[in-house]
Amino acid sequence: MDQIKNRRSIRKYTSQPVEKELIDEVLSAAILAPSAKNRQPWKFIVYSENSKKELLSAMEKGLIKTKTEFANMPNSEYMLSDAFNTLKIMQEAPVIIMVLNTNGSSPFSEIDTFARITEICDSLSIGAAIENMLLKATELGLGTLWIANTCYAYNELAEFIGTKSQLIGAVALGYAAEVPFPRPRKSLDEVAEYR
Repeated sequence: MDQIKNRRSIRKYTSQPVEKELIDEVLSAAILAPSAKNRQPWKFIVYSENSKKELLSAMEKGLIKTKTEFANMPNSEYMLSDAFNTLKIMQEAPVIIMVLNTNGSSPFSEIDTFARITEICDSLSIGAAIENMLLKATELGLGTLWIANTCYAYNELAEFIGTKSQLIGAVALGYAAEVPFPRPRKSLDEVAEYR
């Protein structure tokens, strides 16, 4: 319960490298998550140093392309400015863990209803794995940020990674250079209903 209460989304990191043993502990926690039909649909690719710079260069190219394509789309300015801000955070974090759904494919491809249901179940499973990562990192004294803004550079990142698996998102990992206050939460009465 302490890790659940103390976990924060960290957007500022020190330059201190993260030891491989700690990264392994975080990933070991991830793979203990429950998964639909025990499919364990996750794959984690860890980037640091030069490989991280190359990954994020591909992401930046994708964001620039998306910005041009979405120029006249409502709300695109806010979404993309947030994605560029996330890119800066990722550049500062010592480690980026890309998260893939090994059973999924590009969100731009057509799939049938059964495949869509499987995809939803696998996404839930991967969400559980990511939450395990965040809580273990908190226990180890590390900071994390769960990132979905990779979707705005989806094709460029998938091509750089060299995967046909579905790119779910990323987790930034490092030693926190900030201690954010807890974010407001809805009350239990607002979100729970007993029948």
